[in-house]
Amino acid sequence: MSTLLPSSAMIPIRLLLLFALLPICLCQSLQGVLIDCGADVGSAINGLEWLPDSGYISAGSSKVIAREGLVQTLSTVRSFPLSNNIFKKFCYEIPVDRTKKYLVRTTYYYGGVNGNANPPVFDQIVDGILWRVVNTTEDYLSGDSSYYEGVFMPTGKNLSVCVAGNTYTDSDPFISALEVVPLWDQLYNSTDFRAHALSLVARHSFGYDGPVFGYPDDQFNRYWQPFGADAFPLSNPQGLAVSGIWNLPPQKVFHTRLSKSLVEPLTLHWPPGPLPGGVNYSIALYFADDHASDSNNSRAMDITINGVPYYRNLIRTPVGLVVFSNQWPLAGTTNLTLTPAPGSTAGPLINAGEVYQVLPSGGKTLARDVIAMIDLRNHFHNAPADWSGDPCLPSRYTWTGVTCSYGPRIRVLSLNLTSMGVAGLISPRISRLTALSSILLGNNSLSGTIPDLSSLKALQILHLQDNRLGGMIPPSLGNLQNLREVFLQNNNLMGEVPVNLTGKEGLTLRYTPGNPLLTPPP
Repeated sequence: MSTLLPSSAMIPIRLLLLFALLPICLCQSLQGVLIDCGADVGSAINGLEWLPDSGYISAGSSKVIAREGLVQTLSTVRSFPLSNNIFKKFCYEIPVDRTKKYLVRTTYYYGGVNGNANPPVFDQIVDGILWRVVNTTEDYLSGDSSYYEGVFMPTGKNLSVCVAGNTYTDSDPFISALEVVPLWDQLYNSTDFRAHALSLVARHSFGYDGPVFGYPDDQFNRYWQPFGADAFPLSNPQGLAVSGIWNLPPQKVFHTRLSKSLVEPLTLHWPPGPLPGGVNYSIALYFADDHASDSNNSRAMDITINGVPYYRNLIRTPVGLVVFSNQWPLAGTTNLTLTPAPGSTAGPLINAGEVYQVLPSGGKTLARDVIAMIDLRNHFHNAPADWSGDPCLPSRYTWTGVTCSYGPRIRVLSLNLTSMGVAGLISPRISRLTALSSILLGNNSLSGTIPDLSSLKALQILHLQDNRLGGMIPPSLGNLQNLREVFLQNNNLMGEVPVNLTGKEGLTLRYTPGNPLLTPPP
């Protein structure tokens, strides 16, 4: 029987059934970067190397949780000041290969570091994507840490992972640990990561009732939670021959299962909690049977989700298979039902499952602008603490002093760091921000020279007054047709004021007081 698809008014549902097609070696050490946030030194835990975070972030402060018995990665946090930083993000920047997708996991354990009884609630952001609201209150009151997991494709040479205060945040945001692990191309490759990301909702090993497991059982250190109600043991575990099925689930998930001994439906309330509607989910269900089905498909079953057919006549095999959809609408409580197909003589079974919420990327800032802004930041001393990650995204979390456009091309439109104590140099790459209409850098401690701005055809306002700039005024400024204000007073400029500036109609030009070595045109 064919799979029931939604009407044309709904987003198309893609269902695929994949068998063991990837004969590859699964013996590999964990790759990627594991960061112990707030730690001064690295450590080794269960065979994994954790690094201190100082090489990946400059904002925030380290705090120690004074509680005995904590694992190393939960005993310190990096905390970020909330005061005057609503809608400001603080980002770790991890070097990555932009052609790969990455598993990102953030871990949080509050430990009372802010002095409040309950932990703060705040946002987390990856490369400009508003990922999840971090709310660890329930876990913390139960004495547990919390983690969030997702799959993301970087947009540049660095992947930014950020925390950010919002209007519901009542104390300093924090983070305990950060993991960024590259995934092989064949994992989760039904998702277009140029336009989407995945946020983990649930990942369970069915019929398993032990502790959460990851590496080395899972070579990518994905965490598999137990889901042990109504467990049914394997009668012939030696009969399995699972190897390299899509998404490469660990062998361990096929050693347990949920099943029925009778030929009757098995219904799971899974994922366990209610889900928000109005979004789509990526679902992968994993199966392996320790008995092969005969020619009459005696071990076949049908799968429905909330009564909607998901896959019909699924024939289980010892080599394993996965059924998945990369766009499936869910809302509220979810019921997954496995029903023996007509003629089947065996009860249903399932070994493992994953559900991800599909996140739209929301676009990305023009790469040229991002590179220019990062170079500008690197030339500054004492740049705003939130100048990390994407300058424009999410739109509520633009860098301090930065405004952007949000049309088909996301561009930086203006800079305003007036009186913010910024020192250092103005990077020549500011000239690549060709959508700029205003540059307001007055009353700081900038030195060096004024770079060539001739490419900034949209520039209307240039305020560089009350700094320590030297050298000559670039004559090319006079060729900018839209320029209306140029404030250069109280610097150390020298040479002659370009005549095409002093005589430019409609331009307000100020170069005095100050600049004693600057001479007006004859």
